[in-house]
Amino acid sequence: MKKVIVVGSGPAGMASAYCAAKAGAQVVLLDENSH
Repeated sequence: MKKVIVVGSGPAGMASAYCAAKAGAQVVLLDENSH
């Protein structure tokens, strides 16, 4: 399993994280602000 880190949860970051997860990657999504 591949591991992916996406920095930024704007539209491009969210789309990248979604596509990577659908492809089977383990995704960590980082953003400047914690929610």
